Amino acid sequence: MYAEERQERVERLIAASGRVAVVDLAREFDVTTETVRRDLTQLAHRGALRRVHGGAVASTVLGRAEESIATRRDHNADAKARIARAAMTLIPPTFSGAIAIDAGTTTGLLAEQIARWVPADPRTSLVVVTNSVIVASIVSDNPDVEVQLLGGRVRGITSAAVGATTIAQLSRLRPDLAFIGANGLHAEFGLSTPDEEESAVKSALTRGARRAVALVDASKLGKEALVRFADLDELSALVTDADPGVALTAALREAAVEVMVA
Repeated sequence: MYAEERQERVERLIAASGRVAVVDLAREFDVTTETVRRDLTQLAHRGALRRVHGGAVASTVLGRAEESIATRRDHNADAKARIARAAMTLIPPTFSGAIAIDAGTTTGLLAEQIARWVPADPRTSLVVVTNSVIVASIVSDNPDVEVQLLGGRVRGITSAAVGATTIAQLSRLRPDLAFIGANGLHAEFGLSTPDEEESAVKSALTRGARRAVALVDASKLGKEALVRFADLDELSALVTDADPGVALTAALREAAVEVMVA
């Protein structure tokens, strides 16, 4: 097999699964690992993929790329709105308890839904715990919602409180539901985000809640950001807007994660 044929095959594999391993490619092509590494280097120079330890990933893998909430608000807006509406079915009018909401654009749309939430029993209220200044501002308009805004250093790019103070407050809380955003959700790498401090908060939210629900639009499925904050088996449910694909669906099923497609 010529180099051009191998490289075309690698590009197809990357498009299908998001990553390839040097050892697997050497076995499939019956060539040395050095030959495979040269192929991957040439493809990386052309921008077709990105080299990582032991292989390569799609060039669209996010790494440390991060945009502000304002910039991301219009990205896949229709899909995010559907996800927010689907997530809202987990908080019916009969719901009584506390929920936690992460910072993000999709969680912000969920907050807009919660701002219109009305309890079946007027004597009850909904407790919303959040590290997002934006989410707190939105849901506080609802007289039936009690808002607990976590303290800490606020990151300007996401308007999210982070740091030791935020983590300490979360360690004393046990919400019934936590709605978590992610910049990437991958079959092997799990849930990830570009910033380490936000990752720590997301991890505390995921592990501290009785049920953790990820709100992730299809553009982030199969992707990896720099910092992993949770494994798939730490999720109770995923709300997304498209079928996650064969590999990710299998991994979610193995991790006993309920998938809701909006």
